[in-house]
Amino acid sequence: QVQLVESGGGLVQAGGSLRLSCAASGRTFSTYTMGWFRQAPGKEREFVAAITWSTYSADSVKGRFTISRDNAKNTVYLQMNSLKPEDTAVYYCAARLGLLKSDNDKMYTYWGQGTQVTVSS
Repeated sequence: QVQLVESGGGLVQAGGSLRLSCAASGRTFSTYTMGWFRQAPGKEREFVAAITWSTYSADSVKGRFTISRDNAKNTVYLQMNSLKPEDTAVYYCAARLGLLKSDNDKMYTYWGQGTQVTVSS
């Protein structure tokens, strides 16, 4: 069982930056693919980025968002720069056993509770 706890959300003006963190329990963090997803009001949850030994991100955030991980701290990060109002959503951290990247939320087993990111114009 893996527990995920996100932090770092908040309110920011357009063009600003935020860094989300996701702390994971367990001793085998390095064997998990970690992903970030987001869900805006009235919309379906969508893929943002994932990381194994390499990274993979959605076209909508490429060049602005960076996913990284610190296996020694059991933590994955999402650095978000040049934020836009359309980035407003609840951001979720997710984990799946095995190092195989996926942008499909159904492939992820464990989920955090989510953290709200609001970007004002």
